[in-house]
Amino acid sequence: MRSEQLTKGIERAPHRALLKSLGLTDGEMKKPFIAVVCAASDYVPGHTHLHEISRAVKDGIRNAGGVPFEFFTIGVCDGLAMNHKGMRYSLASRELIADSIEVMLTAHPLDAAVFIPNCDKIVPGMLMAAARLNIPSAFVSGGPMNAGKVGGKRVGYSEIYEAIGKFKNGGISESDVRDFEDNACPTCGSCAGMYTANSMNCLTEALGMALPFNGTLPAVTAARRRLAKETGELVMELYGNDIKPSDIITKENIFNALAADMAIGASSNTVLHLLAVAREAGTPLTLDDIDEIGRRVPQLCRLNPASDVFIEDLDAAGGIGAVMCELSKADLIFLNARTVSGTQYERVKAARYADGTVIRHIKNPVRDDGGIAVLRGNLAEEGAVVKQGAVLPEMMRFTGTAKVFDSEQGAVDAILNDKITAGDVVVIRYEGPKGGPGMPEMLAPTAAIAGKGLDGAVALLTDGRFSGASRGAAVGHVSPEAAAGGLIAYVNDGDKIGIDIPGRRLELFLDGSAISERKEKQVIKKKETAGYLGRYSKAVTQAHAGAVLND
Repeated sequence: MRSEQLTKGIERAPHRALLKSLGLTDGEMKKPFIAVVCAASDYVPGHTHLHEISRAVKDGIRNAGGVPFEFFTIGVCDGLAMNHKGMRYSLASRELIADSIEVMLTAHPLDAAVFIPNCDKIVPGMLMAAARLNIPSAFVSGGPMNAGKVGGKRVGYSEIYEAIGKFKNGGISESDVRDFEDNACPTCGSCAGMYTANSMNCLTEALGMALPFNGTLPAVTAARRRLAKETGELVMELYGNDIKPSDIITKENIFNALAADMAIGASSNTVLHLLAVAREAGTPLTLDDIDEIGRRVPQLCRLNPASDVFIEDLDAAGGIGAVMCELSKADLIFLNARTVSGTQYERVKAARYADGTVIRHIKNPVRDDGGIAVLRGNLAEEGAVVKQGAVLPEMMRFTGTAKVFDSEQGAVDAILNDKITAGDVVVIRYEGPKGGPGMPEMLAPTAAIAGKGLDGAVALLTDGRFSGASRGAAVGHVSPEAAAGGLIAYVNDGDKIGIDIPGRRLELFLDGSAISERKEKQVIKKKETAGYLGRYSKAVTQAHAGAVLND
């Protein structure tokens, strides 16, 4: 027991005295100490109810004979951080979360842990910490919010941004926008579509680190509370059997998570996060691995923002278990891989069959390849990523004229003020891991393009990243980024850019001599940064490596 470093022996009398000041008894000090790592906060919609989830987890731990100790992590709400300086801290917070958990659970050695995340960077940050610390661990998220309803139609968070574009285009009134504002987010929980938070919660389940339905049970249900209590009981079994994250976060299960990723049309941010988690687990993973899986695993689900199907519908159709069951029919899952509750085979055997509508059958997929594609070419020598499952068919191959912006806000202003027209490729640069810094999300420009009715005629390219709520021909994670001297730094207005998603190519149509001339004349821009972001920008790697910090 790691906790014996606090409780056993005459030399630990001072430690026991401090524990007794918390109200612990001698009897409790003989039991396993279990960390409950919670991301609750009062102003993140996905986290405001996590105190309640945590109470259920602690009840489960006590039911099974353990002693729970709760502590909290930071957590950025990407929606609240969007379109201002705060978004630069979102991805960067992932490393702080992992590091702070390492600090807490090394300074106060406990025997096992339950992690309670819900939103974008908190899930991977906690997975990274679990892999790094390698003590028996299980996850239970807070669950998704219900879909909203506006004008008799179900909507998600991304539709609010699109409504702004429609209003600017004269298509709807200000009161219509207010209707979205009042009704698009009706409950607590992570946003209702297959955005990054729900993508990562689903993949945590597919990875084997959480119980079935962790990714899809709605936040407001009693079933979510029961799942939390069961997770608290489960971690005691993991502790008793000494089953650790290193037994679960294996190459096979990382590939299982990637297969699920492709099948559900998850957020492109999952690429960054799975690369980072695999690194912590000591399991090599590259963009080439991800693309290879993406080429052979079909997309079975098309969820909001790509459609009007929501996470609650996926849950009703059998959740991630039904998706994995369908994938197993084509031998696309490693069934012998261990999870926190048996093997993947046992889970698949107990899962429901796909309904053929929300979860398409393997022989009748949404598309023959996966929801995410990795592009390469002279504009992305180390790779770029696109959520191809949310791209309109006419935009899968596109050649357009560059309109270049050195910041997200400049691009948003141009889109909303009709400076972008059909046939353009909006290029947003100096927003990468180093150049942002922090690789901010680009939901506002993608939603503005859609709201203006241009998502079938305008593409967007950036060394930043996209919200899981984004849709359209939006290519992100361009690596190397502009701040690192990538070719994207030398694109000029009027250049021709080719995007070939089926062919996995991203090209600037400019000859070598012209590129060389520009590199001699154009200067790479540098941003002055201070505080955490300044330290982060100096240590962070490129997107193709997961935007992790150098050792």
